[in-house]
Amino acid sequence: MIYRDIHAARFLARPNRFIAQVELDGREETVHVKNTGRCKELLLPGCTVYLEGSANPARRTKYDLVAVEKVRPGLPPLLINMDAQAPNQVFAQWMAAGLGAEQGLPRPALLRPETTWGNSRFDFYWECSERRGFVEVKGCTLEENGLALFPDAPTQRGVKHLRELTACREAGYEAAVCVVVQMAGMSAFAPNDRTHPEFGAALREAAEAGVKVLAVECAVTPDSLTMTRPITVRL
Repeated sequence: MIYRDIHAARFLARPNRFIAQVELDGREETVHVKNTGRCKELLLPGCTVYLEGSANPARRTKYDLVAVEKVRPGLPPLLINMDAQAPNQVFAQWMAAGLGAEQGLPRPALLRPETTWGNSRFDFYWECSERRGFVEVKGCTLEENGLALFPDAPTQRGVKHLRELTACREAGYEAAVCVVVQMAGMSAFAPNDRTHPEFGAALREAAEAGVKVLAVECAVTPDSLTMTRPITVRL
């Protein structure tokens, strides 16, 4: 995934989950934040953020905040992509190219986004020969000491998706949840039991029922995001 017209800026404040105040080229600018999550450990006053300029003159904000350098005491900053729309886009490219084969996801003849089954709408439905399956994609921006964690806040929607992926599996479909880790250099992925133990329990139950649990980290630059390598999943 490639971003255009990228600018480095200094983060100042986040008045609400949709906008942030930054200092860009010596002036204060209000920008759109492409992630409505809390991200409190990332968006700290004075940190470096990266903005994508918009070509739409009618927009109220001229820039989108898409990445941040996470401050880590005693370590270099960690560049993290914060675009909540990016994981689905890079996953679609990754799976369509057949790069999920080693993790049990084939190169599909059909890959359809936003597909309804039962009471849920999953991120992707795929077909390959006689095989059929559903995938739910989760973007991960939280890390602690090199461990990628999800979620960063309680998510009943995430629990619902896991339980319904289990129902898909029981109905004869293949099912997977793929955590797109929007940063590089992680040792492993684990559910964030401290923040939402119910999600962790649901993830383990889904895995026991045959739902594939994958975590793939990304190469991140200020103007790009690319899924690269699977990392260990610790359940």
